Amino acid sequence: MSFDIINPDSLAAPKGWSHGMRAPASGRILFIAGQAGWETAMSGEPPGLVVQFGLALDKVLVVLREAGGRPEDIGRMTVYVTDLAAYQAGRKALGEIWRARFGKHYPAMALVEVSGLVDQGAMVEIEATAVVP
Repeated sequence: MSFDIINPDSLAAPKGWSHGMRAPASGRILFIAGQAGWETAMSGEPPGLVVQFGLALDKVLVVLREAGGRPEDIGRMTVYVTDLAAYQAGRKALGEIWRARFGKHYPAMALVEVSGLVDQGAMVEIEATAVVP
C-alpha cells in the first residue's frame, strides 16, 4: 500500500517529514495511541531522549505489525518531547534510529514540545495513524 505524498511548492521544502499523505481507498485506518519511550512501571533509570525515541518507535511498530501493517503504512505521526533542545542536539542519532526502522518513508509529521508526559521519566511519546491492508 502506498500513499500519495502531498508537498505543495508554495510551502517550505520538507526534510525528514511530509506536509501531507493521501491514503489509498483500499486500506483500513489504524489509530495508534501515544507510545511512551519510558513507562512509570519500568525499573531503573530512564534513558535519555535519543534512546527513548527508539523505544517509543519500536512500540508504535509493535501495534502496527499486530494489525498487519508495515512501517510504510504510517501516514501521520506526532512526536511529543519534553526537551526540544535535547531533540535538536540529537538529530543525527535520531535520524539514524528513524532510518533503521522506516528507511526513507517520511509520513506527515508534527513535533510538539510539552511540559510533561503522564509516565514519570518519559521524555518522548509518539502517536500515529496508519492505513493497513
